[in-house]
Amino acid sequence: VTDTNDKYLRQVEVGKSPSEFSKRLDTQLSRESSFAITVSSEIMAILALATDLKDLRARLGKMICCYSHAGKPLTADDFGITGALAVLMMDALPPNTMQTLEGTPALVHAGPFANIAHGNSSVIADKIGLKLVGKDGYVLTEAGFGADMGGEKFFNIKSYYSGLKPDCAVIVCSVRALKLHSCEAPKVVAGEALSKEYTEENVDLVEKGCANLVSHIQNVRKHGVHAVVAINRFAGDTEAELEAIKRIAKENGAHDAVVAEHFAKGGAGA
Repeated sequence: VTDTNDKYLRQVEVGKSPSEFSKRLDTQLSRESSFAITVSSEIMAILALATDLKDLRARLGKMICCYSHAGKPLTADDFGITGALAVLMMDALPPNTMQTLEGTPALVHAGPFANIAHGNSSVIADKIGLKLVGKDGYVLTEAGFGADMGGEKFFNIKSYYSGLKPDCAVIVCSVRALKLHSCEAPKVVAGEALSKEYTEENVDLVEKGCANLVSHIQNVRKHGVHAVVAINRFAGDTEAELEAIKRIAKENGAHDAVVAEHFAKGGAGA
């Protein structure tokens, strides 16, 4: 597992050194292997759910490494490597304390993918944040990959194990994304200029694309939490397009829908 994001590492051949040559077998003891990026590792997902070192060790020990010929799952505990894993991960338990450009404190800790894991930052960071802000403060935590993946896993996995229940969920959308979700606008291709559907006002496409936004709002509300829609504003967005999103969001159960201009204005626009 490595944080080097290089597709060429997905399939590699190892054992090419002269020291890996078997004279007895008269062959090179090479084999095919692969690297995975850190956020796709099961250990990353475990780190994010662990509440302390003891809990981390217990969760690591239950990881299934492989299966026997009889089909029995073999865990890290079965191989006797759990202690070594816990020692290696021990220094990763404390969150990284950082700040935004405006001085807002931020705890950066863990980030497993939501398509193959739960897609949420750590329970430890959330609990430390809540303790630091006190009863009158608030903590904003992120669940990646939308309300239908990281969001639902936040409620069903992270909240379940941590015992923490959110007071509100913020759903982020944009005019451009909703036009794409209409399924009537051309696809966005990396490196190519945007088509006129995205650069010119088109309220009809926005309204049709809001069907996807409405589903996300409904998903959040099923968990008994208020949904607030934050519209990530871009320079080419028009007032008519923004108002259409606000109207549809509120008509379909959103507690509120607001324009977010943090990219242009920083904290003042968030």
